[in-house]
Amino acid sequence: MEYKDYYQIMGLQRDASQDEIKRAYRKLARKYHPDVSKESNAEERFKEVGEAYEVLKDPEKRAAYDHLGANYQAGQEFHPPPNWDSGFEFRGGGFTGADGGGFSDFFEELFGQQGFGGHAGYRPQYSARGQDHHAKVVVDLEDAFQGATRSISLQAPGLDKHGHMQLINRTLNVKIPRGIKEGQMIRLAGQGMPGTGQGAGGDLYLEIHFKPHPFYRAEGRDLHMQLPVAPWEAALGATVQAPTPAGKVDLKIPAGSNSGSKLRLKGRGIPGKPAGDVYVTLSVVAPPANSEQAKAIYKEMASKLAFNPRAGMGV
Repeated sequence: MEYKDYYQIMGLQRDASQDEIKRAYRKLARKYHPDVSKESNAEERFKEVGEAYEVLKDPEKRAAYDHLGANYQAGQEFHPPPNWDSGFEFRGGGFTGADGGGFSDFFEELFGQQGFGGHAGYRPQYSARGQDHHAKVVVDLEDAFQGATRSISLQAPGLDKHGHMQLINRTLNVKIPRGIKEGQMIRLAGQGMPGTGQGAGGDLYLEIHFKPHPFYRAEGRDLHMQLPVAPWEAALGATVQAPTPAGKVDLKIPAGSNSGSKLRLKGRGIPGKPAGDVYVTLSVVAPPANSEQAKAIYKEMASKLAFNPRAGMGV
């Protein structure tokens, strides 16, 4: 997927004001409108300019785009990193007046499912409740087991007195409840956009995601992990210790297990009613032949076991 430089498309500097962005769009939209333009690529350029304007006119989309793309150039291969949009506050509401369905894969990857935008038609009224805000935050998986209070830093876009975009930072102490699942929302009453007049403030909804973990992958309240075992543990059976976020547990390996064999630790997943399970996939790991004694043992196994792991393949 190619990175799109929306500022270059519109002939703007990255510090352009919102008024400059609006003027550039009007000029280019007139130039490339398919009904009047004589340019050979008018339709393509009109769509490209519309996509760029959809992002740059919206301080929320623009802030996220600037954060993500500062080190990319137009046409470069681009893959957004995991959780790139974490920590940005935005207002829900979908596209801001444009049909995003005709935009590029680049746009869809960043904004098609994020819920960015929705504030372009907002007009404050006297004594109106403030809009709700949303943000994605990333926490440790272990917080779902113990519960925790975490300091969460958020950024929300705004405009300075000259119409240039700026990021407003704030830090909140957030209680992560025990048993929370990935994708679950935490509501902070009154922490969204302030109300006008006597109106109450909107709420802030934090969508919880887990940091990548070296051992576990979460699905709902269940966890999945791979557990290395020695060949003799798999062949003969054994009781081994397996890690879980709540502590080590004894796991019985049935005799005759292979790589890919799956076992379940019931109720050892994320707490809840009921608690999730931990699904363990065995991975048989052979010890290295890095000594004369180890080599001799392997040679003896080769001669006495007459084992062909490819027998089922007809070779």
